[in-house]
Amino acid sequence: MAVSPEVRSGASRRDQILAVAAQLFAKHGFHGVSIADLGAAVGVSGPALYRHFPGKEALLAEMLVGISEHLLAGGQERAAASTDPHEVLVALVEFQVDFALREPELIVVQDRDLANLPTTERRKVRRLQRTYVEIWVDTLQRANPGLTTDAARTAAHGAFGLLNSTPHTDRTPQTARLLSRMALAALTGLT
Repeated sequence: MAVSPEVRSGASRRDQILAVAAQLFAKHGFHGVSIADLGAAVGVSGPALYRHFPGKEALLAEMLVGISEHLLAGGQERAAASTDPHEVLVALVEFQVDFALREPELIVVQDRDLANLPTTERRKVRRLQRTYVEIWVDTLQRANPGLTTDAARTAAHGAFGLLNSTPHTDRTPQTARLLSRMALAALTGLT
């Protein structure tokens, strides 16, 4: 199973394994990739991967928990950077677009393989995701006075659907600008 050579140089071996696993899981599904496949893709024997991860489930858990923590921290950072909800909304959209264009494999893996996580890790991912969504909900309600919480949550999820469609698009700066403009047009003036 060949993988993209785009794995970050200078990344730790563990990070390289996570990046290659994301590519393979996105292409073949969690159950379609063996430890031997992963090892071959990173240039080691399958059993050598056990030095880094106790198994495929642990690798998947670190991948999905890690990206959920990254998104939440980035959302919190952007929300704290300004008191102007419109500025925060722009920053959140740009942050999500950047993630979606850089990590489309993780979007595919999240959508398709979240159910393969052990219960504890799956609940942690969902909790982190809900907290991230609530940053968007709060920002949308401040930017659109009178918008109900349910409507703001629906709008946030709709924006994620648009922005996370990137596994099916090209990943150019023009695409980033287009997605940002579309999301901001949809999210402003909701009331």
